[in-house]
Amino acid sequence: MRMEEKHSPEKDIEWKKGTSWKKGTLWKRRISWNKYLAAGVIMTGIALTIGILGLFWTPYSTTAMSAAEKFAPPSIRHLFGTDNFGRDIFSRVMQGMGTTIGISTLVVLFSGTAGILLGAITGYFGGLLDEAVMRVTDAVNGFPSILLALVIISILGNGKHNVIISLGIVFIPSFVRIVRSEFIRLRDADYIRRARLMGVGRLRILFVHILPNIFSVFWVSVMIGFNNAILAESGMSYLGIGVQPPDASLGKMLSDAQGYLQSAPWYALAPGLAIVWIVLGFSLFSEGVRRYGE
Repeated sequence: MRMEEKHSPEKDIEWKKGTSWKKGTLWKRRISWNKYLAAGVIMTGIALTIGILGLFWTPYSTTAMSAAEKFAPPSIRHLFGTDNFGRDIFSRVMQGMGTTIGISTLVVLFSGTAGILLGAITGYFGGLLDEAVMRVTDAVNGFPSILLALVIISILGNGKHNVIISLGIVFIPSFVRIVRSEFIRLRDADYIRRARLMGVGRLRILFVHILPNIFSVFWVSVMIGFNNAILAESGMSYLGIGVQPPDASLGKMLSDAQGYLQSAPWYALAPGLAIVWIVLGFSLFSEGVRRYGE
């Protein structure tokens, strides 16, 4: 005869303690994640708002010069002061943030789209095409990215359009490798095998069944690529081969301000802090999304 297990109040207390401990741990993890995401959303939102607004409106003209207000310190009239031509630095930072964010977005869209297409095809089908694409990506990765971008832009010429093309080409291999590795991992998964048995087409398998399942990994890569694009664009503009005058650029403003660090430190401080703010904001945002995915 089967004996029934006696109910123990101690076990209930023990189980409830364990459950509350797990819930407490989960609650703490969510709070920790919210800190990253909240800070990232706030900083990114402010940067995007200022950048987008700066493309259409600024308190002062970004090209208007005034000899009488040359190197004016920060004040209520000019929040970040003026530069060596008497131009309002806050207005130029607004426009420069919009230009930098816009260029970086187009670079990531271009390189990310190409990376998804090449990575999906090579990762799923393999073969000679996979070998050829991988050897090309190895060759591209063999050079420092900024150096290769400089070589490409020296061939194409200066200007923001050529910056987008050169940086987009340089960033493609990193996206290709990430997407390819995820497609290799998922192409033999059980649900993909079942889809094949049901006669689902290859394109549908690639872009409907597999692609959405690599979003969490790919999203973090996009954020990292975006930050790298911001730094690369600023660096190229700093060297004078990126965005050209009269358009404002954060990197070009830093380059122009380096000769006045002692006499007008606010000239370099404003664009430098703007770059740090954008990069830090998107880094915190991507970290918050990554922690949520875990």
